[in-house]
Amino acid sequence: MQVSMAVAKVPKFGLTESGDSVELVERPRGGVTGILADGQNHGAAAKRLSQLVVAKAMHLVADGVRDGAVARGVHDYLYAVRNGKVSTELVLLSADTRTGTLVVTRNTHVPVLIRRPDGSIMRLDEPVEPIGVRETLRPVITEVPLETGLAALACTDGVLSAGRRYGREWSIERLEEHLRGADPDHMQSLADRVLAEAMALDENRPADDMTVMAVGVGEDSGDRIRRMSVTMKW
Repeated sequence: MQVSMAVAKVPKFGLTESGDSVELVERPRGGVTGILADGQNHGAAAKRLSQLVVAKAMHLVADGVRDGAVARGVHDYLYAVRNGKVSTELVLLSADTRTGTLVVTRNTHVPVLIRRPDGSIMRLDEPVEPIGVRETLRPVITEVPLETGLAALACTDGVLSAGRRYGREWSIERLEEHLRGADPDHMQSLADRVLAEAMALDENRPADDMTVMAVGVGEDSGDRIRRMSVTMKW
């Protein structure tokens, strides 16, 4: 098997800085973790907040800390340094090759979707609080086996709420349609399609920062090359 992760993101219309931050980090015992943080509010202050959260999470993942403990540790850190006055929504998507599982760790109200190899969709939408604002907090954690054909989709609330100011509906069912038809070897195409549709619902003037993160498990390509690609625009 091989795992592909992809991200597509855009800031709120009229701003140059997105309050969403994303990073991918290799797991020391095998695998890769995608970290997605949505900082409170918008612009440069939200960007600094989400980068603070992502940087701390990256450090803990790289040290071999399990994802649930990563989320708790980042929460404790943010609560301590910001005195419980700011919040951040956090999602970790981990393809853990040591355990052979996809681990989804959520502190966000935005559902995470998982497509099983048989085409059925798991909607992870159990209520959970964002990190940073209450002294004790626990993430919601879901594990599913890594199998060829598995795919998952996470996004920030700017994607989920797209179109609302124009009276348009962007349903979870529509996101499920995108995920159901996705090729696990081409996750960038999925992330790009979801972001493009969300932006179109806002008439290409996003009302909020928008970020999409996708992961897919496909057939082994036969080589041992690991690839990563980043494109930035400003």
